[in-house]
Amino acid sequence: MNFTGLIIGAATFLCIGVFHPIVIKAEYHFGTGCWWAFLTLGLICIGGSLVIDNNIVSTLLGVVAFSSLWSILELFKQKKRVEKGWFPKKIK
Repeated sequence: MNFTGLIIGAATFLCIGVFHPIVIKAEYHFGTGCWWAFLTLGLICIGGSLVIDNNIVSTLLGVVAFSSLWSILELFKQKKRVEKGWFPKKIK
């Protein structure tokens, strides 16, 4: 049996589930100014995905990379959700 697809699918599901609250907390504590951290992580993971020979690890790094890059968009969407009152706003 080949478990590669199940491993990648489960890890992708977990990765998306982990990045969702990270985006919410990052926007709450740092605002949208922390977008560069998601970009940096995404670029590092893309680089790692390109040089690692193991197919599962390379694929998982790609999933983390693009989840991180997608989080940049979600960070700015989260700001709009906060402005609409859907999420709490940090009082400075």
